[in-house]
Amino acid sequence: MVEAKKSPLKSIGIYHPYFLGGGAETVALWILEALKDQYDITLFTSSDLNWEKLNLMYGTSLDKDAIKVRSLFPGIFLKPANFLLANLKQFKQFATHQTLAELKKYNQDYDLVFSTYNGADLGKPGIQYIHWIQVIEGSKPDKNYYNRLSNFSLDNLKKNHSLANSRVVADCVKQTYGINSSVIYPPVVIQSFEIPWLSKENAFVCSGRLVEAKQPHRVIKILKAVRERGADVKLYITGGGGGSYQNKYKRFLDKIVAENSDWVKVLENLPYTDYCQLLYRCKYGIHFKQEPFGISVAEMVKAGMIVLGRAQGGQVEIIGAHNQELLFNNDVEAIEKIVRVLSDETKQQQLLQSLETQKHLFSTQKFIREIQEVVAEYFQGKL
Repeated sequence: MVEAKKSPLKSIGIYHPYFLGGGAETVALWILEALKDQYDITLFTSSDLNWEKLNLMYGTSLDKDAIKVRSLFPGIFLKPANFLLANLKQFKQFATHQTLAELKKYNQDYDLVFSTYNGADLGKPGIQYIHWIQVIEGSKPDKNYYNRLSNFSLDNLKKNHSLANSRVVADCVKQTYGINSSVIYPPVVIQSFEIPWLSKENAFVCSGRLVEAKQPHRVIKILKAVRERGADVKLYITGGGGGSYQNKYKRFLDKIVAENSDWVKVLENLPYTDYCQLLYRCKYGIHFKQEPFGISVAEMVKAGMIVLGRAQGGQVEIIGAHNQELLFNNDVEAIEKIVRVLSDETKQQQLLQSLETQKHLFSTQKFIREIQEVVAEYFQGKL
């Protein structure tokens, strides 16, 4: 019997339990992209992965030859599992921990274990990229039944080398877990594309999942008040749905959109190229939710828009704390600041100039370089 040849490359087991869209998935896929040529990569997940579709959505070049996949479910169950992940919170919790248990079962087969899905007990020290705190174990770990599935240990989580998606999250990681983390901003795929400012549509874009947490109805309320002050602006709301448990909110949002249909339009599940074209042609962006990072905010900045957002959270690092004219604490402040920006063409040009310097913080090339450096330092024993 001929023994299988061992790969000459160092091996990495990567944990990301599901791919349902969003910033965390962007990071996971670009970490795979960053490491695929230098290491032998195995992805532990529960999702049905369509590499061609994911590459189109996120700008990566991944395939089954570059990435081995160990899925929690056999092939015939993957599509039903995807449906349950999107629509049943309990199933998502189960898959999150059972996939982690699977990685821990085989972690000794890998030279490095790496969670791209937040802080995790990987069974042995590894690297973790943290988008937000207490996502896997919950705010009360001792009362979270699902932690038993993966035998989750906070002590093991704290032994990993931690990366964070913003300084805001790094501060929360320190406060919650008592550990330090290095900030590596997520990659933003959209390319900068210059269209003359006066040729752009006098419209706002609000981007993100169409769920209550993102508060798109508050954006409609704010811009309705701006229009009542004499500004002729439109609003495009883009994003995907939030599964069946968000149906009530979606019906509520649809009703408000219908009442304002002369100036508000919802564009659901746009192909990424169409989404980019929308951002390029519109002047303004707005994001109401306070985010750990806010990848849609970074996309808008890179697209050349003037973007307004909350004055606390990771989006401040994207817009720039120095651009106080674009940061608001409440609805009333948002309305006043938007009216001032819309009425002052000189201020618009100053803000565009200031936002230009922010674009370079979020390139895919920068992200790849920083991830490769961290992994190289891990194998050199420098972490």
